[in-house]
Amino acid sequence: MAVSRKVERELIRKTYLEMVSQFLADKGEDVLLVKSNEIAIPVVGCEGNEDFLVITFKVPTGANKGMEPYDGYEMAQDYKVNLEAKAEKAKAKAEAKEKKKARDAEIRRKKAEIASKKEEG
Repeated sequence: MAVSRKVERELIRKTYLEMVSQFLADKGEDVLLVKSNEIAIPVVGCEGNEDFLVITFKVPTGANKGMEPYDGYEMAQDYKVNLEAKAEKAKAKAEAKEKKKARDAEIRRKKAEIASKKEEG
C-alpha cells in the first residue's frame, strides 16, 4: 500500500519516538509524552536541582517547503565548521586580551618609573 510522504514521515517519527521512549523506560527513566513529537524526562543535576530533559523528534522536509531536501551530513559538516570558527575566534580574542594585559602592565611600569624619578628629582 502506497502512502504519502507526509504519512511516511509521520510513521518514521512515531516509530523512533516509541523506540527511544521504550529504551529510556527500560533503563528506569520516567518518560512523559508531552506532545505528539516530544518526550520529557525528569532529571536531577549535579547540584541536586530538578529539571526536565525534553527530546523532540522531527523528520525535516528541507528548505523551501521540501524543494531542497534536508541533508543531515551537510548540516553536521556546517556545524563542525561553525564550531571550529568559534574556537578560532575565541583563541584570537584570548590572545588579544593577553597582549592588552602585557601592554597595560608595561604602561603602568613606565608610569611608576616616571613617578619615582620625579620623587627623586
